[in-house]
Amino acid sequence: MSNAAETLEGWYCFNDFRKINWKSWRSLNEHQRQEILEEIVELWDEWTDNQEKGKGSHALFQIAGHKADIMLMFLRPTLEELFQIELAFNKTKFAEYTEQSTSYLSVVELSNYLPKGEDPYSKPEIRTRLFPKIPTTDYICFYPMNKLRSGSDNWYMLSTEDRNQMMRSHSLIGRKYAGKVKQIILGSVGFDNYEWGVALFAEDPIQFKKLIYEMRFDEVSARFGEFGSFFVGKYVSKQHFNHLLRL
Repeated sequence: MSNAAETLEGWYCFNDFRKINWKSWRSLNEHQRQEILEEIVELWDEWTDNQEKGKGSHALFQIAGHKADIMLMFLRPTLEELFQIELAFNKTKFAEYTEQSTSYLSVVELSNYLPKGEDPYSKPEIRTRLFPKIPTTDYICFYPMNKLRSGSDNWYMLSTEDRNQMMRSHSLIGRKYAGKVKQIILGSVGFDNYEWGVALFAEDPIQFKKLIYEMRFDEVSARFGEFGSFFVGKYVSKQHFNHLLRL
């Protein structure tokens, strides 16, 4: 039996993908729409207050394509808080004009390669990665992925040394994009249908293509990677939310 990798966990994460019922939304008059948006802004202010206290983070993205219109992304210290966030949003009037097309539940994760005896949670650089503020760069690319478990291509039957060596090679590619792409790695084993979620953030969306394409040629992805649907979105501030829904 191969040894399991040691991991560090940070904040829980919930990605909520919504389609907007534009026909029903257009049927409302301007006053009705404004009342609904004011209710959402109040909820948004609560999220912002929570973030300013260092107790989580949130962001809204406009998603391109047919899979969703918007994605809400939340980071919180506990799973219970994510349950309450989803419930509070579903109780809003605006939620009646949306349909949850999909969702993703996970927890911020890092592999622990530190020597035995060191407390990783005491290191500021690790805490920053485990308890991050969601970047406000222009674009996001989110996708889920697995490591294959098929015949000789079974990631989990490899030795610890082989896995570590391949992951080091894999990470070197990512380092080439430092300053161009930020990432949050999300562990979802036991939480959702895939084993990881990956959230990439960049000002220039072409960097998503370049990074992911280059990684395809690395053995970790080429031999062992299995990917779900990709979602690409644009960051939406509270100030621009009204503009997004303006008719």
